[in-house]
Amino acid sequence: MAVRTSPFQAQGGIRTAEIGRSRILAFDEPTRAALKTSIRATAMILADPASRALQEDLDRLAPSDVTVLVLGETGAGKELVARYLHANSPRREGPFVAVNCGAFTESLAEAELFGHEKGAFTGALRNQPGWFEAAHGGTLLLDEIGDLPPHLQVKLLRVLQEQEVTRVGSRRALPIDVRVVAATNVDLGAAVREKRFREDLFFRLNVARVSIPPLRERPSDIAPLARHFLDQRKLRAGRPDLSFSSEALAALERHSWPGNIRELENVVQSALHMARGPMIEAGDLNLAAHLPREEAGGGTLEERVAFALRKAAAAGEPEIFQRTLSSLLRSAYELSGGNQLRTAALLGMPRHSLRTHLTQLGILEPKRRSETPPPRRKSAPEPKILNIGYQKYGAGSILKSKGTLERRLAERGIRVSWTEFSAGPQLLKALGAGAVDFGATGEAPPILAQAAGAPLVYLAHDPPAPKGEAILVRGDSALRDASGLKGKKIGLNFGSNVHYLLIRALQRHGLTLDDVRQVDLSPDEEPLRLLKAGEIDAWAIWDPILSAALRSADVKVLTDGGDLAPNRQFYLGRPAYVAANGEIVDMLLQELRTAGEQAVRHAPGMARILAQEIKLDAMAVETALRRMSFGANLLDDSVVAEQQLVADRLYESGLLRSPVLISDAVAALR
Repeated sequence: MAVRTSPFQAQGGIRTAEIGRSRILAFDEPTRAALKTSIRATAMILADPASRALQEDLDRLAPSDVTVLVLGETGAGKELVARYLHANSPRREGPFVAVNCGAFTESLAEAELFGHEKGAFTGALRNQPGWFEAAHGGTLLLDEIGDLPPHLQVKLLRVLQEQEVTRVGSRRALPIDVRVVAATNVDLGAAVREKRFREDLFFRLNVARVSIPPLRERPSDIAPLARHFLDQRKLRAGRPDLSFSSEALAALERHSWPGNIRELENVVQSALHMARGPMIEAGDLNLAAHLPREEAGGGTLEERVAFALRKAAAAGEPEIFQRTLSSLLRSAYELSGGNQLRTAALLGMPRHSLRTHLTQLGILEPKRRSETPPPRRKSAPEPKILNIGYQKYGAGSILKSKGTLERRLAERGIRVSWTEFSAGPQLLKALGAGAVDFGATGEAPPILAQAAGAPLVYLAHDPPAPKGEAILVRGDSALRDASGLKGKKIGLNFGSNVHYLLIRALQRHGLTLDDVRQVDLSPDEEPLRLLKAGEIDAWAIWDPILSAALRSADVKVLTDGGDLAPNRQFYLGRPAYVAANGEIVDMLLQELRTAGEQAVRHAPGMARILAQEIKLDAMAVETALRRMSFGANLLDDSVVAEQQLVADRLYESGLLRSPVLISDAVAALR
């Protein structure tokens, strides 16, 4: 299996061990001594696709000085990732300092981080540099950053902004040269909403973000990791020929690993001493006390809760009761579309009790008893209109072609007005100006609109359809991948989803938007003519135009969304309209779900209807429908986190002037 070489490998600094089809990058003592690096990483596994994708992100980030936020469960390897970033950076010869923010005592936390002067407090017998000074010229890992006390969050923000520290008891600022990597297993977005973590500090830390998949989501890494940990210890234990049986490896791969890599290492170490024969058998692993992965989703509600509790306890999760209660209430509230009555009914509790909990969590504003509602003004009733913006080639066209929404709303005296837009950026501009109340676009346009200050609120989403967008080149083009785009002229609609696809495709090969020439083109037939004439070298486009182009012209796909861009569709609303017309919005989303399901189930028939509407070949439309995903599903934390990752990458690319917090637009639903 071909694996891309990292910058650190190119220096000969990593010892490579082949185990079947997997690959381990190990850092041993001679390597660290030769490179003068403090890295203590025991293994980087590249067997699973999720791990290889993670390493690609790390290799892109390592050479820069950008602040990185590392997210992952307890034991997933957050410090390992931080050390990998340090070892692959120009700072590799400088110090690597890891600090656990959750271990600070309240009274000495500031002195630990920033240092203190002699006599600054009782027991301060000499001048003492802090951790920032200790990491000067290198990398500082702020582990468990979510546990940092509030008063220190303010001081840390200033240090990160000014690149200088002031010791406790001193008035003199000391310049520092430190790259900061922050790590946490806490949902910082939720912590910001609950006022436990400063939003401005979150923005400052969240310049670049990497998420470490839990071990259960990278099953191809489990066996190579287990073998690696065994190889590390079996010589010292006097058992050089010890290995795993196939049954033992199968048992390891079935396990849910709530403690992730740390738990796996402990299990292997225990099995090394428990094994009676020349092989470690399944019974030597001591996994009987844990439920296997497939049982996590089965059984009664009580059994599933018990399973989650065992996982949390094994991982050492703090504040289990409060976090579980908060998660339950938030999930139920989001599942119910922000409707208190439906949420209370779902949970089987009185509405006033629910409101008390939601207020305590900061989801609802507390009632102000002193306020009285303003008197209603008497005026002539205005006609009720729902203004929908739609793209000619999007989900809105499917709903418009059916006509069912108009019939349902007409019964309530509401008229539907449809306005067509060439692409998402144009639709979002109209939404921000109040010209439309509702629209659907890919993931990139709402981020750019939010960054520009346009009022919008996320209502729902469709599942990803990464194959539904691509970068096309002529059939006779010599280009084989996006690395050949350097210096080339690329046609695309600025600010659309394919703009993000282009960024990701270039990043994969170490390029940026500055390395290509971009031409802003509307998504119609004109770009295809320019491509065929050689006036542009590549064209970034989405379905169904993509499918139509592939059927009608001598073109080929250079790269598609694949593992680069999710190409997820979001349904968006104008906040004032959504707040005042919740039932209409619910009805609209319900109609979209029905239309989407019918489009998937009856693709040929729907393609014929839609082809007449948008003037495209019916077979091309059918191909596009089979690649698309529909659903108008309510947002959950994982979707918000995925959209935040897109926003962070757009900011890193320079397409955004300032960071965007996606939860701000989702929270408006509440």
